Amino acid sequence: MQNLTSQILGYAQQMPEGSPLSAKSLLHLGNRAAVDQALSRLTERGELIRAGRGIYMRPVKSRFGSRPPTVEQAVEAMAQQRGEIIVSHGAAAANALGLTTQVPVRSVYLTSGPSRTMNLGKQSVELKHVPRWQLALADRPAGVAVRALAWLGPEKAEEALSRIKRKLPPAEFGELVAAAPQFPTWLARSVGRAAHG
Repeated sequence: MQNLTSQILGYAQQMPEGSPLSAKSLLHLGNRAAVDQALSRLTERGELIRAGRGIYMRPVKSRFGSRPPTVEQAVEAMAQQRGEIIVSHGAAAANALGLTTQVPVRSVYLTSGPSRTMNLGKQSVELKHVPRWQLALADRPAGVAVRALAWLGPEKAEEALSRIKRKLPPAEFGELVAAAPQFPTWLARSVGRAAHG
């Protein structure tokens, strides 16, 4: 068992700090039960951080000691590994666009995958499954606008859209308009009014 633990640690150390490691990606080293036990040992020793079910990450080491990877690193790594779209929550998007002064206290991200919680040391990150239209245009500025509008809702969408239209470059606003057919009726109507009204 010690040999498997050191093999997994060696494998993890070849990866960049903050990279995700899944139990399934280590099955070439041993059976699932043995891999899970070795990962558990490495987590207890502080060599790995358990980010979620079956997902582990190397801590980032600095002269001040080791710390969990940043939330952004972890979310990006999770998206790549699981093949999901994961983007910032609408409240964070609205704040980034200057549509609200509220700063989200909790780390919440929207995902095309299942809803779940990811733990990075003492920090908890919530991943919420949302309809596909809220993930449109992913990390593009127009996509940030989509999530902000979804969070603000139908009552505040038209006012927010006039501000977004002034903020976004014309090409980016054009992307938002082009994506309108996949939005719910209330949002598609508001985007159409902002574009042509």
